[in-house]
Amino acid sequence: MQLTQFVHRSLRASPDAVMTIFDGRLRTCRESVDRMSRLAGGFQTLGLRTGDRVAILASNSDYYHEALLACWWFGAVASPVNSRWSTAEITYALEDSGSTVLLVDENFASVGSTLREACPGLTTVVYCGSGPVRDRMLDYERVIAEATPVDDLRVGGDTLALLLYTGGTTGVPKGVMISHQALMTSALGTLAAGSVAVSNGTNLAINPLFHIAGIVGWLAQSLMGGTQVFMPNFSPRTFLEAVDRHRPTTVGLVPTMLQMLVDYEDSTTYDLSSVRILRYGASPISPTLLERVMQMFPNSSFVQGYGMTETAHISMLSPADHLEGGDLLRSAGRVLPHCEVKIVDPTGAELPPGEVGEIVTFGSHVMLGYWNKPKETAEVLRDGWMHTGDAGYLDARGYLFIVDRIKDMIVTGGENVYSTEVENALAQHESVASCAVIGLPDTQWGERVHAVVVLRHGFDADADELRAHVKTLIAGYKSPRTFQFVDALPLSAAGKILKRDLRCNAT
Repeated sequence: MQLTQFVHRSLRASPDAVMTIFDGRLRTCRESVDRMSRLAGGFQTLGLRTGDRVAILASNSDYYHEALLACWWFGAVASPVNSRWSTAEITYALEDSGSTVLLVDENFASVGSTLREACPGLTTVVYCGSGPVRDRMLDYERVIAEATPVDDLRVGGDTLALLLYTGGTTGVPKGVMISHQALMTSALGTLAAGSVAVSNGTNLAINPLFHIAGIVGWLAQSLMGGTQVFMPNFSPRTFLEAVDRHRPTTVGLVPTMLQMLVDYEDSTTYDLSSVRILRYGASPISPTLLERVMQMFPNSSFVQGYGMTETAHISMLSPADHLEGGDLLRSAGRVLPHCEVKIVDPTGAELPPGEVGEIVTFGSHVMLGYWNKPKETAEVLRDGWMHTGDAGYLDARGYLFIVDRIKDMIVTGGENVYSTEVENALAQHESVASCAVIGLPDTQWGERVHAVVVLRHGFDADADELRAHVKTLIAGYKSPRTFQFVDALPLSAAGKILKRDLRCNAT
């Protein structure tokens, strides 16, 4: 399997169909393929060869789409860079990956010169944004115009295709090596489970393409044909306008975005009826929020995906599961058909249904390893099984429940408390818009359960009320001893709550 397969299929089936839309610019499949084949030729003219790394520091756009495919067209490795990182973190990723070519758009052109100076191996910066070309950068459009198109080398299988750097929130970032086969397996396995893309539909690509969820969502729709509409950033207004204008059939969001949408005052003025599939991930959704979102998108089915950069999606909560509701809404769904999952104890022994342990997964979807980090690779890849670091359990029906990151488990008074269980209880209070639970040092209890809460606009609740509410749902010792009320929770680019930041700023 190679990641350019869908390009050839689309070119044969519908060469004049619109493949990409960005900022009012429409390109057909035929135009897109010509541009990506020329860009691949341009990369080769710049001295790039099979296996070389090309870094991309940009917002979602049709250029991003072309650059990814151009890399795979001639066997290079695409290395999307987290656009929310500091210059120091970006510099580390460029140096560690050995990237010699960097693509930047207008949002990141100002750091291009800084990165060139900081990274001796970075020989070329290509400007792929709007407006005039920046100093000492090559013009993306000129590279394409002056290049000769090259044939697809059809590199695939276990060849490295993608190098994605993980957070860097708990130390030095690690480059996750993802092969053609792994990414294709993840996308095809997700499609086989159903309800993640519409044949020849339109995907609104809002999840960033430097994140595995954004890439898998983009690839899944690409494999089914149709159109990609790229959004460079999210706000409730721009998202709603894009849905109203472009009529997408599929969108992918995170619960924090969904919360902003349902709280947006003018949401009822937009036509959202085209959306047939709404994918979400990064965290479970509260029943209250899900009910409000279902009312907002009445024609849509809902799908939740669980996974990580190293594995892409490994389980999915289907539309039927969402309609069944109840406890299933707390689960991450059933294991997808392309992978195997089991729950193990610290010795590696498999645990029976209902018992909490570490989630591990095996299959062709698993990463090749961490770039230049054999020790870290060996720690998580054991006999082919990827150890996720997530604690969870499988129930008797095969549904996977995530209870916490193992490192985030709270031990208070000798009892284990999983933060997600407390968060789920808190989220059921009508005044709670979002929340996060962490453990803080405590002289009496070792750790105390601490909740950070964002209240819904126009609602009010104090610590005593929320504490009493939690105690009606779970054991009293799990109820937060302390509360902190904030206007917003710190989020990663993938929409995950940054609990490290919460611990640093806890009061």
